[in-house]
Amino acid sequence: MRRFALILATLACTASPVVTAATAMAGQAVLVFAAASTRNAMDAAIQAYPGIDNPRVDIPRVDIRGVYAATSALSRQIIDGAPASIFLSANQAWTDQLEKADLLHERRNFLRTSLVLITPKSNPQPPSITAPGDIIPALSIAETQGVPAGIYARQALETLRLWPNLKDRLAQTANVRAALLLVERGETPLGLVYRTDALASPAVTEIWTVPASAHAPIVYPLALLAAPADNPQAAAFFAFLTSAAGRKIFAAHGFETD
Repeated sequence: MRRFALILATLACTASPVVTAATAMAGQAVLVFAAASTRNAMDAAIQAYPGIDNPRVDIPRVDIRGVYAATSALSRQIIDGAPASIFLSANQAWTDQLEKADLLHERRNFLRTSLVLITPKSNPQPPSITAPGDIIPALSIAETQGVPAGIYARQALETLRLWPNLKDRLAQTANVRAALLLVERGETPLGLVYRTDALASPAVTEIWTVPASAHAPIVYPLALLAAPADNPQAAAFFAFLTSAAGRKIFAAHGFETD
């Protein structure tokens, strides 16, 4: 576990975004603060915009940048004044915090996914998981106090009555992609991540799906933070994300779209 601690300390230092004045130079960049688990899909959406499938082809290409980390870290940065234009959260609660702070212009439920148990593809003898009680080895999950993926994972482990036996053998990470990385590297034999993260990695194998009834629904709200009149470029990209073309991109990365 000491080895895990050193790894996790490094991941914690590198996973959080740094938003500076230079990041939003000239004030024209549309900064999209998005949960780490959506990185591949959001990068694809940014690359596609305005794209041939975009109904708003009259919109000139603008500087859109994704900032990725744990939802909790991103929400706190926005509350502290980070110049985000759009926020894609991995749960409702952190978006609720921004709404309470009167920082939202519009929000919509946007994506859904599920939790799965993964193991490295390099593992010569993958564990056979046929029931929750088979989850015995050390397990990597996102941090369970504030990071949505970790919160869902803890809910599931408590519902399945596994938490007392597993809580001392968990490798908790700064976000779900860091938990995925530990499994990819073989540092932990098992990990609990979103199915969309497992699909994004060629180095892991999904071996068990956590029952949806064991945790709260995994819903990703999408929020526009600035009024359209104040930031028409952000409003246009928000409209693209929620269009059929935008949803198609996220569906191609394994997300269910609302």
